Amino acid sequence: MNLIRWDPFRELGGLHTRLNRLFGESPARFDDEGFLTTWAPPVDIQETDQEYVVKADLPDMKKDDVKVELNNGVLTVKGERKQEKEEKGKRFHWIERTYGEFVRRLVLPTEVDGTNVVADFKDGVLTVHLPKTAAAKPQAIEVKVA
Repeated sequence: MNLIRWDPFRELGGLHTRLNRLFGESPARFDDEGFLTTWAPPVDIQETDQEYVVKADLPDMKKDDVKVELNNGVLTVKGERKQEKEEKGKRFHWIERTYGEFVRRLVLPTEVDGTNVVADFKDGVLTVHLPKTAAAKPQAIEVKVA
């Protein structure tokens, strides 16, 4: 039998989600600075020996609608997903996707080489490659046994 640690805050989050679903509202989110926002793209951060790779899902967005900045060790991804307008002969029956402006700020380790950052946008996924500096790459140290 496995013991599961009870977390009351996890249960409150589940209650919040169920209440939002019941009343048909999108869940409230807070950006990285604590301000209420309508949505934020999900982000994955991977690390290899040579670099950090940040991937953000930005479906139905164009490259020109997204801006990426690196300033003082903080990677900022911001943009806006615009909502389609109803046109003559075309009606919406259900809208679940969120629209509007977003900002994601990710604090990076100090060992990132900011001069060689590469970002690309393909199939609705923003990928940012952040190479590590030479000092951050792992080095093998030979241990001599006496």
